Amino acid sequence: MNTATMSAADSHEGAGLERITFWLLLAFVASLQISIAAAGILLSLTVVAWVALLVQGRTRPAAPAFFLPLAAYAAITLVSSAFSVDPAASFVDSKQLSLFLIVPAVYDIARGKRAASVLEVVISIGALSAAYGIIQFGVLHYDTLVRRPEGAMSHYMTYSGLLMLVTCAAVARLVFGSRDRIWPALVMPALVVALPLTFSRSAEVGVLVAVGLILMLKDLRLTALLPIVVALIFAFAPDRVTDRMVSMFDMKDPTVRDRVAMLNTGRAMVADHPLTGVGPNMVERLYPQYRDPNAVNATNPHLHNVPVQIAAERGLPALAIWLWLIVATVRALWRLFRGGGNRVLASAALAAVAAMLGAGLFEYNFGDSEFLMLFLVLVTLPFAAARPDDASATAGA
Repeated sequence: MNTATMSAADSHEGAGLERITFWLLLAFVASLQISIAAAGILLSLTVVAWVALLVQGRTRPAAPAFFLPLAAYAAITLVSSAFSVDPAASFVDSKQLSLFLIVPAVYDIARGKRAASVLEVVISIGALSAAYGIIQFGVLHYDTLVRRPEGAMSHYMTYSGLLMLVTCAAVARLVFGSRDRIWPALVMPALVVALPLTFSRSAEVGVLVAVGLILMLKDLRLTALLPIVVALIFAFAPDRVTDRMVSMFDMKDPTVRDRVAMLNTGRAMVADHPLTGVGPNMVERLYPQYRDPNAVNATNPHLHNVPVQIAAERGLPALAIWLWLIVATVRALWRLFRGGGNRVLASAALAAVAAMLGAGLFEYNFGDSEFLMLFLVLVTLPFAAARPDDASATAGA
């Protein structure tokens, strides 16, 4: 076997591994809205294949610039765990930090035209998930606050958060897509109907903020469509759905009062532990000790507010780093959007950030593993799309 033959064989082998790695990534992204167990397995397989690809190509991993504050956030989380009231439990909870590997993996695997394919998978599975949620509400009687549509997820809040992110992707695809807009147009009704049926007010707020941003990016005048959509929802949705939406403005609502009390509880935790917080996964354990007198529930797993939760369990420096992460991500995405890159992906990512922030004022979505995984995929895709395809990657797509 001569050198040329060996080179051709190595190239073919490399292309085959790239193809396998990409299909594993697609399977992982598809599973995110179906099964957390399957998503975990497929993510592990994707990372292993990606590392093998790096070793084979003798290349170093790379990541978008926002990965630096993300890594810093991981580091300070470990510091917080070390000073936690129960370091062992906090370190175990910190295993979620491994999900941050999604960023460099997607950045490398989904480069070039492949990024758009990943987005199509997100929207397609989201459409099926939305349809399933509608069936749960209308046929299986998941139609009360006790039993809400949850799709294939284990919790309705996770389900509504994922629907929120998928809606961001579908609206961006519909508004900024230059061709083949039929598919996102077809799935939009299912997404618009399914989300309110979850009774999740935080996700509804997040969607309105995100969609408003996308419409503003396209043409400020399009934001006039938002009140029309909301009016249609109020006109045709069941009363229990619209009553739930209105209740977010009712200070007599027990869940609203409890959220205000949680903010005071978080403030008290920060006052006692400003630098390192009480420790990851320690808020629920210490909640009774810091519980606000006006709280409704005896305890809560978290404080239903992303900035307050981060400050309480990881400290004010961690909150500052998280804010750095958000600013760095938005600035980089805005440069991509203004620079004439893939506007579908860039606007979807910007909308995902806006949705996370909007909903995150009322829900700790940044700590939900399924939500975080899909969020990281969406904000990384525009940067992956901006990377040039090599020959084998193009062939694999």
